[in-house]
Amino acid sequence: MSSRVLVVGERRAGAIADTSLEVLDTAHRLAGDGGVAGFVAGADGEPAAASFARFGVPLVYWARELSAEDSAAGRIAPTVAAVADSIGAEVVLAGGTTFGRDLVGYLAIRWNAAVATGVTDVQRDANGLHARRPIFGGRATETRRLEGWHVALALRPHAFPRPPEAPVPGRVETVAPVEPSAGWREAKCLGVEATPTGSGPSLGDATIVVSGGRGLQAPENFHLVEELAASLGAAVGASRAVTDAGWRPGSFQVGQTGKAVSPQLYIAVGISGAIQHIVGMVSSRVIVAINSDASAPIFKVADYGIVGDLFQIVPALTAEIRKVRGT
Repeated sequence: MSSRVLVVGERRAGAIADTSLEVLDTAHRLAGDGGVAGFVAGADGEPAAASFARFGVPLVYWARELSAEDSAAGRIAPTVAAVADSIGAEVVLAGGTTFGRDLVGYLAIRWNAAVATGVTDVQRDANGLHARRPIFGGRATETRRLEGWHVALALRPHAFPRPPEAPVPGRVETVAPVEPSAGWREAKCLGVEATPTGSGPSLGDATIVVSGGRGLQAPENFHLVEELAASLGAAVGASRAVTDAGWRPGSFQVGQTGKAVSPQLYIAVGISGAIQHIVGMVSSRVIVAINSDASAPIFKVADYGIVGDLFQIVPALTAEIRKVRGT
């Protein structure tokens, strides 16, 4: 079976976000012979639109008059739905960011789509699409059959590999924005304000995250986590105990009441593993825990555990990584 698939590209600093590129393998697999098309919005989005061609997308629709930064997903959804209809797409895919989750929610109404978010696997058979995703804070997984003519999915960041470049001759076609229908209500973004998350990559985009917990004993010791993260090019996170104590801002918090992350590698330093923290990082591909308490709950979800004094282990680990990487 084959059908056209539309991938909505989210932009970061003028380029296509990695979370958007990660959905392309799935898009090509679902499309089969139907083909994949892209969509981007924003006056300065042409370079981002053209970059889709580097990853095997020959045609990208560019809504030049819609600003991806200044408009909420509800403002963009009518145009996405119109483009999907115009090319006969049955599936719209987006990265599972805040924008992507909002977008597929609006498409559920505007495009009458069956929707799933946080998707970690998608399969197609004679009965339609089946989306797999974690539920109950990652303690269980469900497989949902999506019925109907239209399906919109937000794929969980880092659950799918970024595809290798496969350049094709690309074409960018401008499209006019579609105004929301009468009575349509939307949220409006009044501004974007960066929150402090350290000098490395942001928690949501990072492929490696190093988080520190109460086992560091004092805020002045948190530099051990930051130095380890810097040696790996990783983002810095923290447990709720650390942010509640004021050692680091709330934007660092990983957990049910903070940020949910799913990097390729998650290193927990001095974190006991309360359920609210585990919920936010359990979907990480590889989890390494460093803790002096061998019975700490974090070891139940860790792939690798180091039991010992973090004040000896972390500096030694950082030094060895710097040595190997020549930094």
